[in-house]
Amino acid sequence: MTGSELPQLLRPRALKPGDLVVIAALSGPLDAVYEPDLQQAVAVLEQMGFRVRRAPLLEAGRHRWWSAATPTEIAGEFNALLRDPEVRAIIAHDGGQTVLGYLDLIDFEAIAADPKPILGYSDISLLHLVLYARTGLVGFHADSATRGLGGYWQSAPAARRAELEKLYSTLLTGDEAIGALPAAPSWECWRAGCTEGRLIGGVINRIALVQATSFALPLECFDGAVLFWEEAGGQASHVWSYLQVLRHSGILDRISGMVVGVPDAIDGLGTADAPDASPTLSEIVLDVLGDRDIPVLGNVEFGHAGPNLPMPVGIRVGLDAHQRTLSLLEPAVRPLAMTGPVG
Repeated sequence: MTGSELPQLLRPRALKPGDLVVIAALSGPLDAVYEPDLQQAVAVLEQMGFRVRRAPLLEAGRHRWWSAATPTEIAGEFNALLRDPEVRAIIAHDGGQTVLGYLDLIDFEAIAADPKPILGYSDISLLHLVLYARTGLVGFHADSATRGLGGYWQSAPAARRAELEKLYSTLLTGDEAIGALPAAPSWECWRAGCTEGRLIGGVINRIALVQATSFALPLECFDGAVLFWEEAGGQASHVWSYLQVLRHSGILDRISGMVVGVPDAIDGLGTADAPDASPTLSEIVLDVLGDRDIPVLGNVEFGHAGPNLPMPVGIRVGLDAHQRTLSLLEPAVRPLAMTGPVG
């Protein structure tokens, strides 16, 4: 695939009240202990005005190794949901370690024929990247059902839950740009500057891994993009190494800005109040960036630390690191009456 063959941006159709949203096991299994969280996620989606159904593979206790089922079974169910005109959105119940196993089984033509919002993060971010590169689909890097809507959202203050529900609902049903995402005091300017560009990213290990496959994103996908990424688990040195992969691949030379999520359970990270110990995440990032003078906004609420601000892959955003603002400059979905790709 060359730069001239990059697909036009493909926005899913906006959802409307009563539309069917299916929660599916797109990667990891559902442990029986999290069944109450899943039921709570169903209640949240119903509160937002949607009908909700669980896909058949999403059965508590069902698993194959670390997955909900074999890659072939998961791909078969995913493709069936993509082809079903009644299904208007798909939300992953959780992440996992399986998406790499079925990238070659996805019905990309079904996505192009009837684009639908697909929500999730972690391993699901790999889906967003590949579907964006292959079809132009706007992917919703956002909270999953069980861990997010039924977990993180329920432990957040009531005002925060209401804010998230309104934000997600507006993003999925509205045809106006969201504008500035709600900022928090935790947001940090790691390198000042302003830029605009397409939002692209996910879990940093998945970004690095997919570039080693036949589903690697063409480097043109990163031209002028605002790269967002997060990581959970592992070592600080691993993050440094993944960033070096992005440097060697040329990605860091093409992007116009970077947004980094809240790190989660990464061993070996230092803190600002202990500067002589291990490096902080900001120090790691700036070390690899070197003299690349692009704005970097850190510690933004997306990723495994949850709950997630939605990061729609492919949408144009405005980033002002000094002012600590990130704005969605265009809608993530298209009006109900529109058909076909929309740039």
